Amino acid sequence: MSGRPAEEPSRVMRARMEKLEVLRAQGIEPFAYSFGVTLRAAPSVAAFEELEAAGSVEDGQSPQGSWAGRLVGLRSHGGSTFGDLEDHTGRVQVYLKRNVLGAEAYALLDLFDLGDWIGVVGHLFRTRAGQVTVRADRMELLAKSLRPLPLGKVEVDAETGGSRTYSGFSDRETRYRQRYADLAVNPGVRQVFRTRAVVVATARRFLDDLGFLEVETPVLQPIYGGASARPFVTRHNALDRTLYLRIADELYLKRLIVGGLDRVYEISKDFRNEGIDRFHNPEFTMLEFYQAFADYEEMMDLVERLFVSLANAANGSTECSFQGEAISFERPFTRISFVDALAGALGADPMELPVEELRSRAEGLGAHDLDGAGRGKLMDKLFGELVQPGLVQPTFVLDHPRELSPLAKPKRGAPGLAERFELYAAGEELANAFSELNDPIAQRARFEDQAALRAAGDAEAQMVDEDYIRALEYGLPPTGGVGVGIDRVVMLLTDRASIRDVILFPTLREAE
Repeated sequence: MSGRPAEEPSRVMRARMEKLEVLRAQGIEPFAYSFGVTLRAAPSVAAFEELEAAGSVEDGQSPQGSWAGRLVGLRSHGGSTFGDLEDHTGRVQVYLKRNVLGAEAYALLDLFDLGDWIGVVGHLFRTRAGQVTVRADRMELLAKSLRPLPLGKVEVDAETGGSRTYSGFSDRETRYRQRYADLAVNPGVRQVFRTRAVVVATARRFLDDLGFLEVETPVLQPIYGGASARPFVTRHNALDRTLYLRIADELYLKRLIVGGLDRVYEISKDFRNEGIDRFHNPEFTMLEFYQAFADYEEMMDLVERLFVSLANAANGSTECSFQGEAISFERPFTRISFVDALAGALGADPMELPVEELRSRAEGLGAHDLDGAGRGKLMDKLFGELVQPGLVQPTFVLDHPRELSPLAKPKRGAPGLAERFELYAAGEELANAFSELNDPIAQRARFEDQAALRAAGDAEAQMVDEDYIRALEYGLPPTGGVGVGIDRVVMLLTDRASIRDVILFPTLREAE
């Protein structure tokens, strides 16, 4: 419970509650148990128009059917009323006539309000004004809306016939808190989350078709790892031990590769106890997949093909627009070196510059969270400020400093670097991948380096995971692994400015 006092009902809500009592006094249950629906709004209208075009509509109307949805418009004309019924497919106009419904049933319309859920049984026909409409033989109240929806208004230009919708629910913070109302009144918001579902389903089908096995790994973990981030901490009372909400799935998925499941993936919720901004939410959705006998070059090709599939599924094209920028997911994506790109921005080789100079430059650019940061993290901060914003088209950034990549194999021929890539587009990271480090002795040394960084004050450095090292000692074959940020991908493909626009119930500060 929030501890906040119950909200005092408004005048409009009190009026609706009075209508509720009138309905009950007349023996009408305002909250139905069920209603048999045979037709949906938009598909039924389209099907009727096809029958009309084929000359197959008998007596000017369709066979009887039933529709259910929310009442979003109501216009009374004496003995007849037009209403707009909206379901998940769209809207259909409903024609309600006193001499068809009967005087008693028709009088109930005075007790209906916008936002109520209704069911109607009737026939489709075309009005004299040319609109395909349901002529209702019967109507039923399915759920009374006691709180008025923040419905917008539609203005029609008398000269052009064009229309413009004005939202009645424009405050973003309120929309995020009351996503149920946001979805109810904003069809565009509903479409974003349908597209999100398409993106997730497409990713799953893409990997299934390649022989990957979908698995589930622990959300509560005794040791967090697989990424550099601060965790959420909890306590298991029965076991009397500290547990962490996972920050990544990586280490458990690679344990499965050790066990002989050579292609695995997981679509999961991960959690990082960090700041909130346009591109970060503490709870987020990741797709991670791992393939035995592959390296990061092979995974780059796979990621390109995955993103082409996602773009086509979401928009029917590899082209999309994000905040005014045209983005193309046509293959091949650009490839650049992390070190070379940063050297170009700094005017010097960052691998050779003194650490204190890197720190000074990062601080000068306003970078934060630099406590205990070594060369790798400082380079990463500088890259984020100087190079990343310019990566508008899909770009693979290759071969990061080894210190930044404690779970990746060293780059062949350049042991100070790691075989790693990140995919950027629209100036944001969308994916991260390695040739996975499979030498248990080298992995222990990397973990110990991370422990030293933690001791120096870097709270995001990774912990030593003895069980993971034990798994590597049984033998991890050469493996390529990838993590994809689903929320950011959906942002890009639906042109949403904030991650909160693509998460149904984002994390928010406490309401005042």
